[in-house]
Amino acid sequence: MPNLIRNDALETHDKPTWQLCSETNLTLHFDKPITLQKQQLCWALAEHIGKLPTVAEVVIGMNTLSVFTQPLTFTELNSLKQQLTELSEQIDGQSIEGKHVEIPVQYGGEYGPDLKPMAQALGLSVEEVVKLHSEAIYTVYFIGFQPGFPYLGGLSEKLYFPRRETPRTKVPAGSVGIGGEQTGVYPFSSPGGWQLLGRTQMPLFDLTQNPPTALSAGDTLQFTVLDIND
Repeated sequence: MPNLIRNDALETHDKPTWQLCSETNLTLHFDKPITLQKQQLCWALAEHIGKLPTVAEVVIGMNTLSVFTQPLTFTELNSLKQQLTELSEQIDGQSIEGKHVEIPVQYGGEYGPDLKPMAQALGLSVEEVVKLHSEAIYTVYFIGFQPGFPYLGGLSEKLYFPRRETPRTKVPAGSVGIGGEQTGVYPFSSPGGWQLLGRTQMPLFDLTQNPPTALSAGDTLQFTVLDIND
């Protein structure tokens, strides 16, 4: 059974707000910073809201929820917004007991072309960046962008770094990167703007497996260092 985190532990300024975005969509927002406690409330809300008869789909994001409804009148939509607001104030957050996964990474060199310039910009050595990145225990907040792409919480503030001004047209599959306050792994080759620190050979999505995703919301993971390349 999932553990519950009391809603009243949230500070007043951390309480979520609901916004009408279209005639079939409401979105929940938290103010920054992004925290695990807020994500746990999103997990719990998604489970309850998905059971409402007027709700077609609930999509979990990073400290946010998007709720898509059946066609409703404006009055019905506002009534649902009030219902969701009250639910957000009453429900306790949910802690998912996930598995722990270690992801081996080749850092630097051709695998992580942004590692050295990022370290220089941060005033750190390459070894310090790798140490900070690989020592942390991350929590999977949700899967998105690509099948199997994990959005992670737990990155050291010392490694917060903006995305590239000009995204790459092709990022190799398995690339491990940092974008803003987040770190993650590209399961497939694609365009992307994150700073690339290294690469893993571990597949994160495999249709021959059940489930096909190696990671799920609530899992924890740690990057392990195979090597640091020049």
